[in-house]
Amino acid sequence: MTDEIDTKSVDDEIYSCLDLDKPKSFFLFAGAGSGKTRSLVEVLKRFRENNIHRLRTNAQQVAIITYTNAACDEIKRRLEFDPAFSVSTIHSFAWELIKSHTIDIKSLLRVRLQKDIDELELAQSKGRAGSKAAEDRPRQIASKRKRLESLSTVRKFTYNPNGENSGRDSLNHAEVIALTAELLLSRPLLQTILTRKFPVLLVDESQDTKKELIEALFTVQRIHKAQFSLGLFGDIMQRIYMDGKEDLGLTPLPDDWLTPKKIYNYRCPRRVVKLINKIRQDVDQNSQEPVKENEGFVRLFIADASQSIDKAAFENIVCQKMAEFANDNLWKDSKENKTLTLEHHMAAQRGGFSNLFNALYVDKLKTGLIDGTLSSITFFSQRVLPLINSLEVNNQFAVSRILNKHSPLMIKEKFENSENPKAEIKKAKEAVEALYSLWENDSDPTLQSILKEIYRSGLFKVPDSLATIAGRQEKDFELVEDDVDPIIDAWDKALASHFSEFKEYVYYISDKSRFGTHQGIKGLEFPRVIVVLDDEDAGGNFFSYEKLFGVKIPTKSDIENQAKGKETSIDRTRRLFYVTCSRAEESLAIIAYTSEPIKVKENALRQKWFAEEEIVTL
Repeated sequence: MTDEIDTKSVDDEIYSCLDLDKPKSFFLFAGAGSGKTRSLVEVLKRFRENNIHRLRTNAQQVAIITYTNAACDEIKRRLEFDPAFSVSTIHSFAWELIKSHTIDIKSLLRVRLQKDIDELELAQSKGRAGSKAAEDRPRQIASKRKRLESLSTVRKFTYNPNGENSGRDSLNHAEVIALTAELLLSRPLLQTILTRKFPVLLVDESQDTKKELIEALFTVQRIHKAQFSLGLFGDIMQRIYMDGKEDLGLTPLPDDWLTPKKIYNYRCPRRVVKLINKIRQDVDQNSQEPVKENEGFVRLFIADASQSIDKAAFENIVCQKMAEFANDNLWKDSKENKTLTLEHHMAAQRGGFSNLFNALYVDKLKTGLIDGTLSSITFFSQRVLPLINSLEVNNQFAVSRILNKHSPLMIKEKFENSENPKAEIKKAKEAVEALYSLWENDSDPTLQSILKEIYRSGLFKVPDSLATIAGRQEKDFELVEDDVDPIIDAWDKALASHFSEFKEYVYYISDKSRFGTHQGIKGLEFPRVIVVLDDEDAGGNFFSYEKLFGVKIPTKSDIENQAKGKETSIDRTRRLFYVTCSRAEESLAIIAYTSEPIKVKENALRQKWFAEEEIVTL
């Protein structure tokens, strides 16, 4: 009954903020498995009972921003698809807010594009002739100038939150968020439109919402607090994207904000709750109380990576051991447990797409790479891949549908203005055949060869970032290390990957792989969870479980960042460890690959994360 009393108390506190006459804003701490969605729905149903007529009279809605389309659908279903509630992802919400402000968008884009052009021209004047960058930049400048000049002809902008945005009148995902934040800060009228239409705005997973947009919403709330309630649901320990507001929930909020907490964990058994509380205890004072009566099982398996080791075989042994410890034979069935890696690089290594993934895991690309929304990614995933899949099974109907929808060779105007429409159809057919010939004799073409062929034939419009590479003349370039465009360079490396590798990547980000990461499983839960910790497979400097376990000392950069109040690789790793461990509903196996097994065990015991009998060295 205690948890029910607590839940009602928290729900009452949230409800008190949604007073249309005296609104208050709040940040709700909602740890893993806390029943956040249930509270959200119950509070909104109660709000609807008392305010529905007023909302309808004033043509107002309550806005709820969620993390994924699946989460949107679930909340809509629980709210019985009531139009009083506008439930959407952050990108959809932002676009609906700004899409009619064409003149303002044009104005900001002109400034942004001109700044980009100026920077490219300056770099070209200082760069060295003969390098790839020197050859690429004129095409980049030309492309941006073309877009800048075309702005005057744009009657309205287009945007698809769930697909590719490649037209001259299109905005990409990053632009929509950045423009929304900028317009909210610079256009008082937009603030008024937002607060009048949505007197209540609730943001789920607020710790991962783009920093600039969250800060813009804080500004709107401060200016319009008399008629606007901003509610943030979140947990800093579940922040997984590095472009979120890193101190949300850690630094003091405005004095007039409420800070309710959901302290009960409904998902995990008691032992898992104890573990995740230990993991976060050095970050904040928040901890959870378990609701489940069962103790559950947690085991740390340490593998000596200094010796040659078959990781697949080792992980199978772990499953056999867990079946014994937990008295649960379903551990022996790989389909009945979920393997969660500490970081995407590990899943990429295991899934066979590391060349592609590692190349593109750079600033400005990594977020879109992780969720598959990069325009250059969707070019391959939503154009090329469906076309090749359809050709492989000889589904000509699907081929025609893809071409009619996406190919410039099949646009209506071409046939209307052509003296020989049949010749146009023949041209499109030949373009498809030429592309498909790359797979002859069981060949596995590179993404670059695919890109070059599509660019040559004009089968699909190539995104600007890839057109720069596709239009490049084949020749030897001088290696100039201080004159490299990091984005173009990343794609140069990625395009050397084979198409089969790209298919594995798509399989992974679509959550169809056995392996999942923190991003893919947010909000999900599984009876049996394996968390794999492996610095060697993870690669890079962003994460290090061996630092977290005290095996490796912090780097100079870690120490400097800590002194400045900035996050370190240890901070990032701790959060990922928390998120993955907190998915377990019944039992949890943690596998640590390390060259220092004794140190891992000693520090795991010292931190009191595990008891002696819970640590297995194999």
